[in-house]
Amino acid sequence: MSANRGSVLVLGAASDIGRAIAHAYAKAGRPVILAARNATRLDPDLKDFAVRYGVAARTVEFDVLDIAGHGAFLEKLGELPGTVVCVVGFMGEQARSEQDPAAAELVIRSNYVGPAAIMAEAANRMVARGSGTLIGISSVAGDRGRASNYVYGSAKAGFTAYLSGLRNRLAKTGVAVITVKPGFVATQMTAGMKLPKPLLAQPAEVADAVVAAEAKRRDVIYVRPVWRLVMLIIRGLPEAIFKRSKL
Repeated sequence: MSANRGSVLVLGAASDIGRAIAHAYAKAGRPVILAARNATRLDPDLKDFAVRYGVAARTVEFDVLDIAGHGAFLEKLGELPGTVVCVVGFMGEQARSEQDPAAAELVIRSNYVGPAAIMAEAANRMVARGSGTLIGISSVAGDRGRASNYVYGSAKAGFTAYLSGLRNRLAKTGVAVITVKPGFVATQMTAGMKLPKPLLAQPAEVADAVVAAEAKRRDVIYVRPVWRLVMLIIRGLPEAIFKRSKL
């Protein structure tokens, strides 16, 4: 079975971006597995996949924080999916994370420790098989720590670095690793925020970019190319100037 024809496992499928990614792969003719906590809430989507796209789809329970159970979770799926997309994320509240170590820990575990652990489990199985694609949804917030979201950003920075190292390790194994940086996306998580429209993507736009990135065997993508320039400028600011900025 080649990776580009296998099923697609979407971790964090209950999120706006996760749902959109699942639909994009189903539209492309790929069977999909939607994984999330309380996965039964995704059952209405299953009929849509069957009727609209004519592909097999199922839901499974998944808790990214249950690291000890990750291996058993993958085993219970049966055949290892050709592609695993990790959309899991939790922004939390920066102000609370600054004052509450438990809140900060939850953000870090949800965005880095848990996602890295499940990707490691999937990677080792794909290497043994000799094929597969791992796709991690990271964030531009990880490109440079900023006062407005540095706890979340630091976790995403760790995940980005992890995916980079994993890609380097697996380069000659037949397993691809793709890092996706969406930037601002119109989701429930960003609802109410005043965000510049030129930088604001829709979930379907992210989903299409993910599918295209796998088809083109890309390594790292910014969903909207303008973010590459924006973050290049932010990363290039001298520390003395950056400390006085309000980003």
